[in-house]
Amino acid sequence: MTNKYKINVNGQPHEIESDEDTPLLYILRNDLKLKGTKFGCGDGICGACTVIMDGLPIFSCDTPIWSADGKNIETIEGLSVNGIHPLQEEMIDEQAGQCGYCLSGITMRIKALLDKNPNQTVDEVAEQLDRNLCRCGSQSRILKAVENYIEKVS
Repeated sequence: MTNKYKINVNGQPHEIESDEDTPLLYILRNDLKLKGTKFGCGDGICGACTVIMDGLPIFSCDTPIWSADGKNIETIEGLSVNGIHPLQEEMIDEQAGQCGYCLSGITMRIKALLDKNPNQTVDEVAEQLDRNLCRCGSQSRILKAVENYIEKVS
């Protein structure tokens, strides 16, 4: 059974008609054509699908659309609406993405964490990144980018 849901994605309102159990990830990628959020495991384990919903990082692959109704969602595309975001710039400068598949989810988790508490240390951020997997092993470059970003914004 399909229902209508209202979501605000990257500052733009959308009315979506969908089955209530459709994962938010599918809505973002298939209906809204926002391909930056990746499908990884589909079970809410790897973090490739991380987006920010009402200020909190969530796994969009196991978040049904009904739970996003009326919420504000930010995807990786939303970071560069007004030009490249400084966090993205640091990721590029440090060559933080090897294959890049995990990087949008990691970037969104970092952004949510630092938006909530900009005074975190790199070690505190690293501990909270345990929920996002990177198979390429570029974690040290990701953390260097975070360190640079924290220095610039503080």
